[in-house]
Amino acid sequence: MEQQPVSIKPYSMEYMTAMLFTQIETNAKEAFWQEVVPLIQNAVRSFGYYNAEQIAIKATLEGSIHSLYDYIPTDHQATDNYENATPFALFAKLFAQVTKQIVDRYGNEGEEVIKKSVWQFGQKRGRGIAQRARLNGQENTVENYIPNYDMGRSELFVMEDNYTPNELEQTFTGCPLGQQWADDNMHDYGILYCQVIDNSIAYGYNNKFDVIHDQYLLREGQCHFRFQMKEKGIDPLYD
Repeated sequence: MEQQPVSIKPYSMEYMTAMLFTQIETNAKEAFWQEVVPLIQNAVRSFGYYNAEQIAIKATLEGSIHSLYDYIPTDHQATDNYENATPFALFAKLFAQVTKQIVDRYGNEGEEVIKKSVWQFGQKRGRGIAQRARLNGQENTVENYIPNYDMGRSELFVMEDNYTPNELEQTFTGCPLGQQWADDNMHDYGILYCQVIDNSIAYGYNNKFDVIHDQYLLREGQCHFRFQMKEKGIDPLYD
């Protein structure tokens, strides 16, 4: 009997925001102990308790077990700071606030904690994308990567895909994450995400899947990628 295609909804950005926040918090506490907790608290306060709670609620409803609630008072009485902001903008803003607190305090060591957290977050997502492909009887090849992606391709992302044997070339001239970091003058913090995320997702999907990211929206005004399937497994950037 022919297998019927299985349609799986993308994760919401709220789910992903809570997931990444929790990964950063876990690694930061492991590296810097409890002294980092007030810094993370400052980040959530600066971002806004109301908006953080809305993210936490939706993530919880989708089954996420996260640590956002640990930083949101139950009686905060806060109002919406970003009434017209998209979920992508909120993801970028919270990431930047947390990253700024940690990097400004701990410098290069803080940057490494952020990058490691993004790597682990992305690698989990990549494994999930491979599982989505498996449900449809597909191998984790170059061609099956985007069709099984775990994040919806919003019209806010302006991109061009070009497939050649064992390679996907992508050019992004619009990205709501990068644009938000640029608009907020958070280039140095946002780029820590950009430098790791696509490599980590690709590696989680298939450990032979390498990524060359040679242009960044936050530097050159666009992102350019070459996703290449190698013959042998590549070395991960982080454990």
